[in-house]
Amino acid sequence: MLFNSFVFIFAYLPATLTGFFTLSRLGPAWGAAWLAFASIVFYGAWDVRYVPLLIVSIAFNFAAGRGLVYFTARGRRMEAGRVLLATTIVANLVLLGYFKYGGFFLENMDGLLGRPFADPRIVLPLGISFFTFTQIAYLVDTWKGRANERNPVHYALFVSYFPHLIAGPILHHSEMMPQFRIPSVYRFEFEKFTTGLCIFAFGLFKKVVLADGVARFVAPVFDGAERGAPVSLPDAWGGALAYTFQLYFDFSGYCDMAIGLSWLFGIALPLNFDSPYKATSIIAFWRRWHMTLSRFLRDYLYIPLGGNRHGSTRRYANLFATMTIGGLWHGAGWTFVAWGALHGAYLWANHAWSAATRDRLDLNAVPPLVRGAAAWLLTFLAVVVGWVLFRAHTITGAGQILAGMAGLHGIKPGSPVVVWGWCAVLGAIVLLLPNTQEIMQRYLGGIARPATIRPSKLTLAFRRSVPWAAAVATMLAAGLIGLPQPTSFLYFNF
Repeated sequence: MLFNSFVFIFAYLPATLTGFFTLSRLGPAWGAAWLAFASIVFYGAWDVRYVPLLIVSIAFNFAAGRGLVYFTARGRRMEAGRVLLATTIVANLVLLGYFKYGGFFLENMDGLLGRPFADPRIVLPLGISFFTFTQIAYLVDTWKGRANERNPVHYALFVSYFPHLIAGPILHHSEMMPQFRIPSVYRFEFEKFTTGLCIFAFGLFKKVVLADGVARFVAPVFDGAERGAPVSLPDAWGGALAYTFQLYFDFSGYCDMAIGLSWLFGIALPLNFDSPYKATSIIAFWRRWHMTLSRFLRDYLYIPLGGNRHGSTRRYANLFATMTIGGLWHGAGWTFVAWGALHGAYLWANHAWSAATRDRLDLNAVPPLVRGAAAWLLTFLAVVVGWVLFRAHTITGAGQILAGMAGLHGIKPGSPVVVWGWCAVLGAIVLLLPNTQEIMQRYLGGIARPATIRPSKLTLAFRRSVPWAAAVATMLAAGLIGLPQPTSFLYFNF
């Protein structure tokens, strides 16, 4: 099921909400069990064959977590605990590697050795990257004494909770587990419900109207490049910018819908998206884009590699390795590896520039507005270039687009004027309007807010009023009109 589909909005969601609040009257355990069951049903609606995989993964990691608690309690048999942790993490990564990278490995072995290997026809289970990373983080924190979940139903719900299961955010136990023990979560609250409905409406509008609206200008450009057709400068930039905004509103829309859906149940999900195209550096971009993934890569990869504790050279190597692996996490393809490596190089350059100019270059002579605009433009262009690699199916196809953007294929206009109109409107929305959490800031108690979100006198801050009710109803209606032809979210592929 898709969030943006009739069956989800008018069948699954009402049934799940009704069952949750009805059974919760019998006790929180009943409500939690129902929500875990409904989440498994949601996953099975995609492909019932992989429901046993999800259930076995949950049971295996819960048992491993209990074992880690036993081995680490009062320092008992610490070596056995280390072996258990390493074994469990390897098992999770082997599972992920088989389903996500098995075909990619065999394909490259074909090319390297010049002989065909058996094609396993591996189908990628939806959400496997997200529920695998979520559980690895839980195991590591259990080993460190930061987590100790005894309730198997709460753990199953933590992993399978349907608003996040397919495309994130990557949950941290400290954000979710305590909520399942709060009695008020299991009681219907009108204010939380209406807040969630508003946020869901924002997300549905972003996905169906904005992201899907501009999406039709992307495929012709990228598909032509994959066929080897030269792409002129206007077409290349038109296609690259269209995809830049499609991905933005698609992912932002999903994040809003996930948070809104969860808020209907009174459960707060962490923020995962914070106006990343307003960033004035690549460092700031990664603090705003897929924030829970950035947190995971920092806490469970970059810091264990050594972080910045062993000098600048090691720091830059760790950054580059972390981002390259992060790129591969997004997909089994060399374009994703190249995209991750490119952002690793961006971060290396960003940190090196900051260190070099901290004491030696006086930028105060440059007017702040000019300095900020230049920093934003450079960051945005770097991100757009990276998205070309992210969207292309092959390095050759990406090269064709990038060559066109550099003007190597001429400047003959070919893209319709409407694509530039779309990009101008979407760019204005991105840069000039507040994001969803800024609009809804008065009603987001319980959701961790990033440092960029501060109380303000926003003219677009949501209020419970007739004008705002009409605006939300209009966005919801516009989103519902597009439901007969639902499209999946781009991050479902990862």
